[in-house]
Amino acid sequence: MVRRIDRYIVRQLVVAIFFVLICLTAAIWLTQSLRLIDLIVNRGLPITTFLYLTVLLLPQFLALVLPVACFAAILFTYNRMMSDSEMVVMFGSGVGPLSLARPALACALGVTVIGYAIMLYFMPAAYRDFKDLQFQIRNNYSNVLLREGVFTSVGDRLTVFIRQQNSDGQLFGILIHDGRDPANPETLIAEQGALVITDEGPRVVMVNGNRQTRDTQGRQTTLYFDRYTVEIGTMQQEFAGRWREPRERFLMELLAESDNPDDVRFRNRLITEVHNRLASPLLTIGFAMIGLAALFSGEFSRRGRTARLLAAVVIMLACQALYFAAMSLAQRNVAAVGLLYLPSLLPLVLGLYVLVRRRRRPPAYADPATAG
Repeated sequence: MVRRIDRYIVRQLVVAIFFVLICLTAAIWLTQSLRLIDLIVNRGLPITTFLYLTVLLLPQFLALVLPVACFAAILFTYNRMMSDSEMVVMFGSGVGPLSLARPALACALGVTVIGYAIMLYFMPAAYRDFKDLQFQIRNNYSNVLLREGVFTSVGDRLTVFIRQQNSDGQLFGILIHDGRDPANPETLIAEQGALVITDEGPRVVMVNGNRQTRDTQGRQTTLYFDRYTVEIGTMQQEFAGRWREPRERFLMELLAESDNPDDVRFRNRLITEVHNRLASPLLTIGFAMIGLAALFSGEFSRRGRTARLLAAVVIMLACQALYFAAMSLAQRNVAAVGLLYLPSLLPLVLGLYVLVRRRRRPPAYADPATAG
């Protein structure tokens, strides 16, 4: 009989977890996707590439919402069973709190394993592809420059305008403002030209134009030319030398010693990310214990149960906030990484204490006539 009860509760929990997970992930996915809209508006990005970019962010969102989804599913499922008096019948048949909590803990353990798979492999792999593709899109000058009638920023201090482009790729009405050398900014105007991709990087060949500069005294100098070449950038060299963020790296890459100046500079962030990968999946078990402790810590009356459920939500949010605060603190002082495990282990210990105590003292049942 106990196994049948376990299977019944597990089925209810799995359905609820999937439902909450889909809702939360979709909400976060939609809001975060808005940050990539500029790639369509300003970069002419195809909708298929845009969707692929957003899909690459899904493992990151899943890792964030999995503990919350499991927590919400446990509260919803067990609260419904209590409201329908199913839990009362199970207690009456001799099933104790620990036995009833076992399906929830099994689901939480399964979600934790999935969380580790995401954090240790799928998230860094997907986020690395996302950052690589994002870098290539933002530095794909052939797509960026060939947009007619638009002032386009390329990099931090380079602005390009093209009036027209014909079917052969020839450019007309070219204006480039180059402020990459703050001491000597220059503006170039040409009647026509072309974008040339070389091994050293993309270049704009300008024909029949002038180059305008202004010295420190404010005097303008104009140089007329028949042909002039502007180097736009060296994307391949920049790509090869791009520093990978901690979220892009696999666990062994985070642990590896490196003489890279950026790795040395951000060593605290790398170490903190190691512990984040190990600690964040444990939040699922901690949050599950918060929900179970709230559900089984008092009588089954609706009034008392509602107060406990609200308290559980507040405690869960406080633990989540504590985790984010510990992350921020550990990035500044690596000695604080141990605090990342506190929001998981503390609810686990206290929750087990509540369940064991309730095992010795059966829950109080409210009078059905007054339970509403």
